[in-house]
Amino acid sequence: MKLESYGLIGDMNTAALVGTNGSIDWLCLPRFDSDACFAALLGTPDNGCWCIAPKQGQGRVRATQRYRPDTLVLENEFTTPEGAVRLTDFMPPGEGCRQIYRIVEGIRGRVAMRMYLTIRLNYGRTLPWVRRADGGISAIGGPDAFLLRSSVRPHGEKFATVAEFNLRPGDRQTFILTWHPSNLPPPRIRDPLRSLRRTERFWRAWAGRCTYRGQWREAVVRSLITLKALTYAPTGGIVAAPTTSLPEKIGGIRNWDYRYCWLRDASLTLLAFMGSGYKDEARAWGSWLLRAVAGDPAQLQIVYGASGEQRLTEIQLGDLPGYEDSPPVRIGNAAAGQFQLDVFGELMAAMQISRRVGIRTAGESWDLQLRLVDFVEKNWRKPDEGIWEIRGPRRHFTHSKMMAWVAIDRAVKGVEHFGLKGPVTRWRRLRRRIHDDVCLHGYNARRGVFTQCYGSSRLDASLLMMPIVGFLPATDKRVTRTIDAIHSRLGQAGLVYRYHPGTSRKIDGLPPGEGIFLPCSFWMVDCLTLLGRKQEAETLFEKLLAMRNGLGLLAEEYDPVKQRLVGNFPQAFSHVALVNSARRLSSA
Repeated sequence: MKLESYGLIGDMNTAALVGTNGSIDWLCLPRFDSDACFAALLGTPDNGCWCIAPKQGQGRVRATQRYRPDTLVLENEFTTPEGAVRLTDFMPPGEGCRQIYRIVEGIRGRVAMRMYLTIRLNYGRTLPWVRRADGGISAIGGPDAFLLRSSVRPHGEKFATVAEFNLRPGDRQTFILTWHPSNLPPPRIRDPLRSLRRTERFWRAWAGRCTYRGQWREAVVRSLITLKALTYAPTGGIVAAPTTSLPEKIGGIRNWDYRYCWLRDASLTLLAFMGSGYKDEARAWGSWLLRAVAGDPAQLQIVYGASGEQRLTEIQLGDLPGYEDSPPVRIGNAAAGQFQLDVFGELMAAMQISRRVGIRTAGESWDLQLRLVDFVEKNWRKPDEGIWEIRGPRRHFTHSKMMAWVAIDRAVKGVEHFGLKGPVTRWRRLRRRIHDDVCLHGYNARRGVFTQCYGSSRLDASLLMMPIVGFLPATDKRVTRTIDAIHSRLGQAGLVYRYHPGTSRKIDGLPPGEGIFLPCSFWMVDCLTLLGRKQEAETLFEKLLAMRNGLGLLAEEYDPVKQRLVGNFPQAFSHVALVNSARRLSSA
């Protein structure tokens, strides 16, 4: 199925993708980056799924999907020639265990239903030991144990667990799948309807705290709920996406594991939460940042596990064919070992935002920032892999140098605005030196634009961040020309590529072909807004909103030719960019 056909449910420990066909095709347990037990998304139903839907042979089935307002409770409604049923899926937060509840109810007529469950551990590779136990069906494999409790008696069929039943108006059947460590007993069963009410109250209370009152409030709230769902509650870390290896181009090999926390997203995520009234979430994310990056700045990674883990060894799984036959399937991410200078600027910007909005950080926070600034001072002239995590030779990326300037600038402002202690006179000289260096070497005078790398003529959408981070105003002629050049030369159908897709092999060493990286188009919205071209900005913003699926979810990228979402889904960075662009537009 297309990504547009999936909805997200989760409990802030992990998350699942549920299709309009009633099938849960992706789930990792017990946390976002654990092995998948449902991996049909990257293979076939034999790789693990859980489907509840009208039984085949009843004629054409029409399916609609929606969230209950301001919640992460997902409803699928199936209409057949014989009648209609409603399937409600949710994962209760805060219950101390991983559980998926599925409640199916008859609406009208008489509909024959089928439940089909295949649990496959180790990303679809391992068949668990299944037996009847404790009032349900137990499945055990190594450290993982599952217990299916249902109001319908299931049976085994070709290494799957199956149940068939009929629904009339007012009929209700419930199914609960619980994960627990195999060496411990399963948790007690809870009343499904009570858990549903408790889950609804949680999400509506959380959404009700949103202080954003501008235009597009519904889209902003849905994006914020998605970001909350991608938060790993035990630590406050926010994963980039709950999926791995969804291709940036169908049939391509740009397939990466995004179930981790990127430092680069830090400052923009803080802005999205703080600007919407979610101070606790911003504080938790900031605390995660401090814990993750503590230590030697030379060992700083750009990406960490949800609890701050550093070892994210990348391997390929040969047992899965990949989404729509787009191998390889990867787990882990080799970008963790790259040197990316820009993340130092993102970290310093995030800490400055925390101070500005009154989030108190530990006394060691400034000591850590002093070490970060010292590292930047000694290493800003070095080439790096850059914001796009180039898997090729290091270069002097203009964006990276600009973000080194941001790191020093935020340190200066920490002294000037908050009375912190540091060699501010030296920092001011360094800030000017980096600024001059970028304006000299990152600017192509012949073309009249800032370019991707020093000495290059290529454009790069990351340079749209120049006015957003305050390096130069949008009205500076050099910046304005760069914005217009990116809009015209990297644009397609009004959207913006990261860099020219036809030259990607020369840049990153990978075969050409990827979708449009959606945050870049939101940055274009921000730049147009800063230039006072609000009508253009609103038109582009509305176009981006139209690319969400029917539930308001965005992937990492969009394929303008096939007109579909591509890349990992849903993507936190896309939703962060949506929230920040809406705020900027509303206040313009």
